[in-house]
Amino acid sequence: SDIGPQKERVVTEEEWLQKWEMGNIGFHKEQGHPLLQKYLDVLLNGRSGLRIFFPLCGKAVEMKWLADMGHSVVGVEVSEQAVKEFFSEHSLPYCEEPVPEISGAKMFQSTSGNISLYCCSIYDLSSSIVGKFDGVWDRGALVAVNPCDRQRYASLMISLVEKNSSYLLVTVSYDPNKHKGPPFYVPESEVQSLFG
Repeated sequence: SDIGPQKERVVTEEEWLQKWEMGNIGFHKEQGHPLLQKYLDVLLNGRSGLRIFFPLCGKAVEMKWLADMGHSVVGVEVSEQAVKEFFSEHSLPYCEEPVPEISGAKMFQSTSGNISLYCCSIYDLSSSIVGKFDGVWDRGALVAVNPCDRQRYASLMISLVEKNSSYLLVTVSYDPNKHKGPPFYVPESEVQSLFG
């Protein structure tokens, strides 16, 4: 697949943290994403009480929305600021604790226990730490991951899902020669080769 000049593009963890510090978060949707509402039935598939994973979650409002429906939500985000803003913007009390398996990582959990957000690199996670999931809402993660890390990302995601899970993925389509990303262009053919 020809992703043009994006192939070698790398956005560092520091650059992502800086986006949050500067408030340069055009990717955040205050009202939630209309595609999740449209395809919610596909994600839930008639099931209740699911464990749903939000990779690179930011402060996605959909996490509270799904938790309020009775699901257990787990997210991962490198920006502690984003995680704390999520809890404060929803007036959710939380506790914070270290994650013993990951140096420097913290886990922020709502006192109700149904929302757990890990503050660390997604690549530090494994199913032995976070368990497995019935559903994934990947709204801005695959398109934010550096193109050179996509295979690593997809392999991790596959290792985190149960056999009968649902995976909702949002990508963006545009001419990669005109925009350096992120969000990065991920052609359908690459989604197929990554996830089968």
